[in-house]
Order: sequence, then structure tokens, then C-alpha cells
Amino acid sequence: MDKTRGENNRPEPETPPVLIVAPLNSIPYTGPPLHDNVSSTKKETEAETIGPAIIFLPSHSTRNELDAMMATTQSGVALTGSAAMGNVGPLLGSVDIAESYDAYYFRVSLPGVSKDEKYFSCDVEPDGTILIKGITTTGEKIVCKHSQVFQMQTQNFCPTGHFSVSFQLPGPVNHPQFTSHFADGILEGIVKKR
Repeated sequence: MDKTRGENNRPEPETPPVLIVAPLNSIPYTGPPLHDNVSSTKKETEAETIGPAIIFLPSHSTRNELDAMMATTQSGVALTGSAAMGNVGPLLGSVDIAESYDAYYFRVSLPGVSKDEKYFSCDVEPDGTILIKGITTTGEKIVCKHSQVFQMQTQNFCPTGHFSVSFQLPGPVNHPQFTSHFADGILEGIVKKR
């Protein structure tokens, strides 16, 4: 029996080859249209506005290639490194706010933040402003655990150092009536309305 044929004497489908390609970087493109689709009623000197667009470049573009592309646009943003790959790690300072009839509740994402009261504070102002200050501890390049020294190969957590997060609750509060709980990288707070 022919190996390229199945039981019903039909050729077996070939498995397509797997292509190994590098990931792509993206740059929003806000320049003129890349193709001529201007209607005949418009003058040739007028450019049609198409809004934001994206141009894909190979992931290993040279600095000169990237600079040349950015120079052709009047404005734009270039993403490189972990931002272009979408690897930004856990977000520090994402906030959820909720409201009941007599209080506000909030929670803030603070992964890798030290809970030590010497380095961490959460202040509540009478107008409903919340100011959180602290130190992140997880973005280090060298980690010492169990008498071993590790050098980080990837760096997706926010860098070590001081940070602050500030946001506004929907209304004024009775700031002495504030309770909070900080565990598992989440700060939860409840403060009574004024």
C-alpha cells in the first residue's frame, strides 16, 4: 500500500510547515493615508483624515528604521520592549470604587508593595482625596532566597522604589472614620460619607 494514500486510496493531506516568525512591534500611524482613495470631488492637494492607524514593523527593527518611520509622522507613539509585547506585568495602582448609602469602599492593586508601616501610608482627606505612598519590593534585578543568589532573566514587575497613587472618591468623607485592610497585594478601604 502506498504510504501517501489512506485506506480509501485517497491522498492523505500534507501537514503545513510551521513557520517560525519573530513577534511584531506596533507603532500607531497618524500620517496621511497609505493608498490613494480620495474621491474625485476632493482636490488632489487635500488629504483625507483616516484617524489613528497601526503600522507593523519586525520586532528586531534597528533604531535608524524606527527613527525614520517616526520622522515621517507629525505625531505618534512608538512602543518598544515589554510595552510592545504587552508584557507589562501586574498593574500597580488600579482602583475600584463602590458606594453604599453611608460609605465609600475602594480597593487598590498594589502587587509587590511593602506592608511595613514605616514605608507605607494611606491618607484620606475630608474632600475624598486618597493618597497612598509606599515602596515596591519586587522589581529587583538580583534576588537572594534561601542562601542562593538569582539574577532575573525577565523583568515584568514594576521597578523597585518609591511610588504614590492618588484618586478622588465621589464625595466628601468623614476621614476619621476610615478602616483599611492590606493583604495579598490588595488594599481595601471603607470610609464613611460626610
